Amino acid sequence: MTNSIFKKIDQLSQANAEIIANDWHYEGEYSFYDMENDQEDYDEIMSQELRSDHYYQVLDGDNKLVAFFCLEPDDQDSMKAEIGLGLAPSLTGHGLGKEFIKVIEDYVKQNFAFKTYILSVAEFNKRAIKVYQKAGYQETGSENVRTNGGIYKFIIMTKSV
Repeated sequence: MTNSIFKKIDQLSQANAEIIANDWHYEGEYSFYDMENDQEDYDEIMSQELRSDHYYQVLDGDNKLVAFFCLEPDDQDSMKAEIGLGLAPSLTGHGLGKEFIKVIEDYVKQNFAFKTYILSVAEFNKRAIKVYQKAGYQETGSENVRTNGGIYKFIIMTKSV
């Protein structure tokens, strides 16, 4: 992570959880990802108990929050984990996605034994799907998810490492 904006990964602090939940607002259709739009997501990130040890903050060289990710082990297969992630709104659309994915993957490889990573992305989010494909993820299915007051189609993408 030396020449990167992504300098340090730690457990997500309460202060940074509150920034993500209350202050991060995305433009246009990407406002779908604002935590305030889904009560369950909002409650999870705001509660240390619900977050458990699954949420991580990514800081820059000035210890400023630039991104986060969560890691959820698969209930059926201990070698699989789902990764959820978010980049600070001011940093989206600037070509940082592939580097951010690599930073997450490197951290997971160094700290866990998972062999398959799973991403779930809203079907409309073509920008993220393209980044994930460039990072080696393949579409392996889809599911309808109740979130943000409706039901939305999500694309499931996986990568074996």
